[in-house]
Formats: sequence, structure tokens, C-alpha cells
Amino acid sequence: MKFDFFDVLTLVGSLGFFIYGMKVMSEGIQKVAGGKMRQILRAMTSNRFMGVLTGFLLTSLVQSSSATTVMVVSFVNAGLLSLVESIGVIMGANIGTTVTAWIISIVGFKVKIAAVALPIIAFGFPLLFSSKNRWKSWGEVIIGFALLFMGLEALKSAVPDLKSNPQVLEFLSRYTDAGILSTLLFIAIGTVLTVVVQSSSASMALTLVMANQGWISFDLAAAMVLGENIGTTITANIAALVGNIHAKRAARAHFIFNIFGVVWMLLAFPLFLNGIDAYMVKYHNVSPFDSPEAVPVSLSIFHTTFNIINVLLLVWFVKHISKFVVRFVTSKGEDEEFRLEYISTPIMSTPEISLEEAGKEIAKFAELTSRMSGFVQALIVKKKMKARAKLMKRIKKYEEITDRVELEIADYLSKVSTSNLSSESSLRLRGMLSIINDLERIGDLFFQMSLAVERKNESDAWFSERQVKNLQEMFELIDEAFNVMITNLNMDYDQVSLNEAIEHEAAINKKRDRLRKKHLKNIEKGDYDIMSGIIYSDLYNLIERVGDHIINVSEAVTGELAKDEEDIISA
Repeated sequence: MKFDFFDVLTLVGSLGFFIYGMKVMSEGIQKVAGGKMRQILRAMTSNRFMGVLTGFLLTSLVQSSSATTVMVVSFVNAGLLSLVESIGVIMGANIGTTVTAWIISIVGFKVKIAAVALPIIAFGFPLLFSSKNRWKSWGEVIIGFALLFMGLEALKSAVPDLKSNPQVLEFLSRYTDAGILSTLLFIAIGTVLTVVVQSSSASMALTLVMANQGWISFDLAAAMVLGENIGTTITANIAALVGNIHAKRAARAHFIFNIFGVVWMLLAFPLFLNGIDAYMVKYHNVSPFDSPEAVPVSLSIFHTTFNIINVLLLVWFVKHISKFVVRFVTSKGEDEEFRLEYISTPIMSTPEISLEEAGKEIAKFAELTSRMSGFVQALIVKKKMKARAKLMKRIKKYEEITDRVELEIADYLSKVSTSNLSSESSLRLRGMLSIINDLERIGDLFFQMSLAVERKNESDAWFSERQVKNLQEMFELIDEAFNVMITNLNMDYDQVSLNEAIEHEAAINKKRDRLRKKHLKNIEKGDYDIMSGIIYSDLYNLIERVGDHIINVSEAVTGELAKDEEDIISA
């Protein structure tokens, strides 16, 4: 069996194909995900047992646990499922894949979605030319889904063809009599084999070949099955490479779940195998330890029983697994606010309590936007292109998150508004809608600042030391105003005073006016490069506009903004 450099490139290209399909599908889902899709998924995963059932049915339908876990990772990446919800689905997928093995062994039938991938693309392709963005996004989802499975199929085709060349593995028969070391070795071999062939079913077939040829005993074949359970998690982890922190955590949860199962099974391994042997002898008059013909059924029983017991043991610890994964996969800061935290559950029966939960989410939203100030400050200081490019990407990511958070909270508040609200609660709700609009606008303004600096990159001249210092001083005033705003949002709205917020707003305006006068004089003297001067003035004006939205938030907290609007309407 040859595997040359060109085959390596083909393998890498297939991996890229798969990841690209995952990326297209995930981004499309994010664009089209509305309340209905979210509600359906939440209903399917409303508790751990519903999640397990969903994963089981989904895997039985597509006949691929890898496909199910990749889709789950995609949904988590799009923010449609939480980490806790995804773990239940993944557990169900582990049971579902054993059903697939029984179907294959009994009827020899397996649905290949890759075979209909091109017709699927034929449905999605025309949607890309639609004038409506929503239809375009659906086109991306459909095409991404097809590319995902084409990539998986290409990946399977690109790996070494061990299934047709099992003799390559004959040398393993030399390592079958080392006790527990042999067991651990064959678990590792099963893991590597599944990673290589990208299919637990193909790995199972190879295991059966090796057992039927007499190269390995039943217990070592069972050890390989355990390894295959670990290896099948790799596909989801590959998919999570292009996902956010939540997608990575979902993939790691799958890995940890299967690893834990293998650990406890190793402790009960002899007892478990002897139990299967006793069953086969009693009901089939044949022992898998003595007869290779008994190995296929015995391995299927082992695989199914192991996965069912593993789920029954761990389904009670889904939240603990989630907490461990969150601690295990630490966030680097770029995606930690991708999902809402306080209002992801259905609206409470009491509207006032719902408003309290929304208030917590808005306070967290404010902290999110305040971070963008630090990113822009770093952007005007750093001169290396690579560092600036990284910051630009991060600012754009946060701006996209602010857009989405505003829509999520607004959707939630619109549902609360249909309840019987008191006049006080109604006024507070209107204030909250105004607040989230201002916070989203702050995110837009910081993004506009980053674009202004990007335009500056095209000019040879950078900001002068005095310009940088002036901008930093103005940012310091903005950060102080942010602190006051966030403090107000975390307080009882009835106890908030506008005095401190007004003082900071006045200081920002005063600083902007001084900079404007000084800047115009410097322009007249010719002290500044024209391009540098234009962008410099754009920046301090944008910073001042951020200050305007910050004071708007505090006014909305106290209800002053809503009262002003009522006065305008009545006038």
C-alpha cells in the first residue's frame, strides 16, 4: 500500500474541504437563526433526557455519530444550543451509532448523504442570487451542509486504505500477550485507526477482520472498540477548530465523556467480557474467546451495552461535565460573550422578574461594549501591522456580537411587553429598549474608529505623539463615563442619580471643544499631515459621540429620556 507526498496533500486538502463546509454552514445558520429555530432546538433539548433522545434519533436518521456531533458543534457555534444542552445530544449520538452498527450487520444498508450532496447544492445555489438576504443565508446553510458531507467523504477517501489492506496490521499479532499493556496498546491502536479512517464503522470492520483472522483475541478486539469510541470524537474536535469557545467546549465535552467511559470500563473489563462470554455460551452455545465466528455479535453486544451504561451513568452529571469543560477550555476573551446568559430560558410568569433578568443581561452588554474602548486605544498606539490586524479583527467580532445581543434582548423585551405591565414597568421596558439601542450604537462607533485607523494605515505618516496623547486623555474620560454608566445599570434603577453622569458628559464635550480649536490652529500652521489631521478629527468627534450615547443610557435608566420623549410627543 503506497502513501506518497501527493496523497498527503490530498489528505490535507480534504481536511480543508471539510472545515470550509463546516464554516459556511455555521455562518449561514447564524444569519438565519430566528426565534422559531431556537425554540424548536430548545424544545428538543429541554432536559438531559430529551437531549439524549434527540441525539439518538438524529444519529439513527443520518447513520453517522460524527455527522451528528459536527452538527451539534455547529449549532453551539451559532449560539442555538448551550453547552449543557449539547452534551445530552452527544450522549444520545453515542447510543445511536451502536444502532447503526446493528443495522449494517443485519441489513447491510447505510445512507450516504455525500451521494446526494450535489443535488442538495443544486437546491441551495439559486438562493445565493436572491435579492432577500434571508434566502441568501439559507442558500449558504444548504450548500455548507452539502460541502460538509462531501468533505467527510473526501476525508475518508484520502486516508490510507487499510480496510482493503488489513495485512498491513498483521504485525500487531506480536503484541497480544502483555496483559494490561496489550489492552492499553490496542485501545491506542483503535483510537489512531478511527482517526485515520475517519469512520468508527470502518474501524469496527477492520477490528472484525483482525479477530476473524486470529491475529487478536476477543478481549483485545473489545479494547480496540473502546479506542474507536475515543477516536470518533476527533471529527467533532476538527470541526470545532473554526468554531468559537462554546463550540470547542462542546467538542471537548464529547471527548471527556468518552474518555471517562473507557476509564471505568477498564476497571470492569474482565467482569464485563466474562458476562458477554457467559451470555453467548448460554444462548448461542459458542464462546467468543474460542470461536472467531462468535466475535461479531459479541463485539456488537459489547459496544451497545458499554455505550448505554456509560450514558446511564453520566447523564446525571451533565452540569458537572459542563463546569469541568468550561474550566478545562479557558476563554481567551474573544468569544466569551457570544451567548446570552440570563435570558436564555423562557420568560418567567411575572413580567417584573423578567425585566430584572433583562436588566442583568443589559449590564453585561454594557461591559462588553466598554471593552472595545481598550481595543481602539491599543490600535492607535501599536505600529506593527500584524498587531493592528489582530485588533481590527477582534473589534469587528465584538461589533457583530453587539448587533446580535441587541436583537436577542429586543426580541425578549418585545415578548415581555405583551404581558400586563404596570405603568412603572412599562416605562422601564421602554428605557431598556432605548439602552440596548445606544449600546449597539456605541459598538458601531468603535468599529468606525477602527476603520478610520485602517484608512490611516494607507498613509505613510502616523499620528504625532501629541495627537496620540490627546486621544488617550479623551479615552480616559470615556472610560470613566463607562464606569459610571455600568454602575448605574447594576443599581436599582429607582436609586440612580444623573449628577455624576452629567459631569462626565460635560468634561468629554469640553475636552472635544479644546481639541477642535487647537487642531484647527495646527492645520492652519501646517503642523499636521492632512490625512493624519482628518482622521484625528474624525476620532475625537467619534469619541465624543460615544459620550453622548453613554449619557443617553444613564438618562434611560432614570426614566428621564422617556419623559423627554413624552414631552416632545405632547408638544
